[in-house]
Amino acid sequence: MPMNDHKYFSIDIFGENLLCHKKNESLTILVFFYYFCPINHPQEGNMQDSSIALSILIPTYNQVCVALVRSLQAQAEQESDLSYEILVGDDGSTDPAVIEANEGINSLPHCRYIIRGINTGRSAIRNHLAREARHDLLLFIDSHMSVVSNDYITRYLRCRNHDLVYGGYSISKSAAKPKGNLRLAYEQSCISQQRAEERALSPHAHFHTCNFMVHREVMLRHPLDERFTRYGYEDVLYGKTLKEAGISIFHIDNPLGFNHFESNERFMEKTDEGLQTLWDFHEELRGYSRLLTLAERLERWHLSWLPRCFFRMAGDALRRHLTGSHPTLSAFKAYRLGMLCMLMKQLKK
Repeated sequence: MPMNDHKYFSIDIFGENLLCHKKNESLTILVFFYYFCPINHPQEGNMQDSSIALSILIPTYNQVCVALVRSLQAQAEQESDLSYEILVGDDGSTDPAVIEANEGINSLPHCRYIIRGINTGRSAIRNHLAREARHDLLLFIDSHMSVVSNDYITRYLRCRNHDLVYGGYSISKSAAKPKGNLRLAYEQSCISQQRAEERALSPHAHFHTCNFMVHREVMLRHPLDERFTRYGYEDVLYGKTLKEAGISIFHIDNPLGFNHFESNERFMEKTDEGLQTLWDFHEELRGYSRLLTLAERLERWHLSWLPRCFFRMAGDALRRHLTGSHPTLSAFKAYRLGMLCMLMKQLKK
């Protein structure tokens, strides 16, 4: 085609001379700008937040947690574009030495130690911290846990688009492991269930409040049940509450270290308290506790008298064994089933 034909014009694109018909002049120029001068629109799922805001919330009771706060602060400082705060909520501690030590938290940047005069319970203190928090992402950590990885906060921030993320727990390698400790033996028996792939099979049934991240809006709309003032099962009911509300739980392997194992006597006191809580809320917890399911099944089959009679005859001996120096998990299971069946009988009268 001759170049001087008045029906045509030429465009030079990166050294290449293209011949175009004048009828398509506008279209040609539009195509040119579309392919060679693109506008960079943000793509869904590929947007970079200019900043992330995180509130790390640590409920505590008679536990010095300055070292935990420092380790979390060190990791938070390594995150670029992260605005953060660390709030430690003291739920009516009674040990003056613990309170004095924890008051040092107030001198750390971005950290605050909040003292509540009375013990309100594990649910109420967490709800209070959620209300006190200034940021959208809330990371709840129990004060007796320890950070065991250098990228603990980073792993959570990668999952910030999920409603709620649970990281699990492990037994800290540096923790003292007292011989004959019942709590240690119990946690070791459960540790295989703490892998994310195992928890994800029943995501709402395998949730604990010791180590999770949640959006503040979700937590405020669905707070923990503050009727749970004694030890145990508030996290189990919370898993059920979230499921009924359609809130998903995303499970990852981002554990905190379990490094505090109370004495056998204290663990049995907490066990008794937890069993009382389980029965007090058995209607709400039905289907979310294997122990409760077993006890109620035995009751329906008219067989609950067997563990009940065994507990009447051997309960004291079992307790002495479990608080001694060589407790066994089989005896612990028998004790829990027997006591729960006793509670069922007493409270049904």
